[in-house]
Amino acid sequence: MATKPMTKAALVAALAEKTDMDKKSAGAALDAVVAIITEEVSGGGAVTLPGVGKIYCRERPERMVRNPATGEQMKKDADKVVKMTIAKALKDSVNG
Repeated sequence: MATKPMTKAALVAALAEKTDMDKKSAGAALDAVVAIITEEVSGGGAVTLPGVGKIYCRERPERMVRNPATGEQMKKDADKVVKMTIAKALKDSVNG
C-alpha cells in the first residue's frame, strides 16, 4: 500500500533539519528553487537536478483525439507539456 506524498511543510521541516536552518529560511530557499525551475522551464529551457533528474518542456504537435464519452473524433491544438526524466542514481536507489 502506498504512503501519502510528503507535504511542503514536511519537506521544509526535513530541509531545515538537514541544513541546520530555521524553517522560515528553508521555506524561502525551497520557494526560490521552485521559482527558478518554473522560470527556466516555462522559458523553454531545462533544469537538471543532480541525482534526481531533468525537468524540461516538450512541444506536442496538433493531433486527432477521441472523446471517450461520445467516441467523436476531434482535433486538439498543439500544446506544451512539462516532462521529467528520472536520474539513473534515483532509479537504482529505489530498485535495490
